[in-house]
Amino acid sequence: MEHLINARASNIEISGIRKFFNMVAETEGIISLTIGQPDFPTPEHVKAAGIKAIHDDFTTYTHNAGMIDLRKAAAEYYLKKYDVDYDPDSEVIITAGASEAIDITFRTILDWDTEVILPGPVYPGYEPIIRLCGANPVYADTTTNNFKMTADIINSYITNKTRCIVLPYPSNPTGISLSEKELYEISELLRDKDIFVLADEIYSELVYERPHTSIAKFLKEKTIVINGLSKSHSMTGWRIGMLFATNNIAKHILKVHQYNITCATSISQKAALEALTVGFDDALPMRAEYKKRRDYVYNRLTKMGFDVVKPEGAFYFFVKIPVSGMKSFDFALSLAHEAKVAVVPGSAFSHLGEGYFRLSFAYSMEILEEGLNRIENYLISK
Repeated sequence: MEHLINARASNIEISGIRKFFNMVAETEGIISLTIGQPDFPTPEHVKAAGIKAIHDDFTTYTHNAGMIDLRKAAAEYYLKKYDVDYDPDSEVIITAGASEAIDITFRTILDWDTEVILPGPVYPGYEPIIRLCGANPVYADTTTNNFKMTADIINSYITNKTRCIVLPYPSNPTGISLSEKELYEISELLRDKDIFVLADEIYSELVYERPHTSIAKFLKEKTIVINGLSKSHSMTGWRIGMLFATNNIAKHILKVHQYNITCATSISQKAALEALTVGFDDALPMRAEYKKRRDYVYNRLTKMGFDVVKPEGAFYFFVKIPVSGMKSFDFALSLAHEAKVAVVPGSAFSHLGEGYFRLSFAYSMEILEEGLNRIENYLISK
């Protein structure tokens, strides 16, 4: 019966990140620097709120958009953190992680044969959903601009089919972010154009050089902001995302969300309420530790001679492969087999990631030190 499967579904592939991780996971003694999974536990007070919700039998459906107390907390969080004001009654949707928020956004705004401009290289979770919608991803080459998709680059890719621009900053896989000036210039470019902005801000609390700025501050009427608690509060498994958009956009996204999952998990919503209120600044000690790790890894990589742009946020390095002409997959496989260190081939992040590899520093200093020692010895042996 496989021949009857929807062609758009059969033609997409499992994420290259997971594919490579699964391939080398069983290698004995391997150190993995692959997955973007915070190595901190969920804060104790957040876990306690989830446990209490279970004991209080808070195990039924909530409002489709999420508990109103949680939506109010999410709106207050965004206002205080990023100076963007949303109405919790009509402009906030609590989702099953940021991934569901991306899915329902694309399914709401994309039509057949429309185009979505993405910075390349980029997180591989966007393209499959775009294609499932019958739309087309258009990768803007950022490799000669320190991985920044600025207004001038975007402008060169806009056509009469462009429906959406994706701004995933801070970036997975590069760790690069955009300044307030750069975001304002993008907003001015798009102000008179019928083009949506999907601002994926899941790493907004993990920034090291300057506070995060949301493009919604300048272009709220066209922007769908996506965030969540997976990275900021180390709550990946709780699956709580937050979607912010003006009412005339959000009311249509909510319909897709309703028929997709009905509502986010009630227990996780209670934990999220605790995270956004009592845990308003829970990300700060984690961010401080990530910054120490970033600086350590950057110093080690540059001393080894790697060509690398210093990340401004998130917890990834996107590193140029030092062996001329070597494919990223071949390099990563060689590193895994010979040095017992797993990184993600750059080709997992679109064709524009070829020639690079991604290294995650969401691991302890001990693991990072050993992993980098092995990489250094591998380079010496070559």
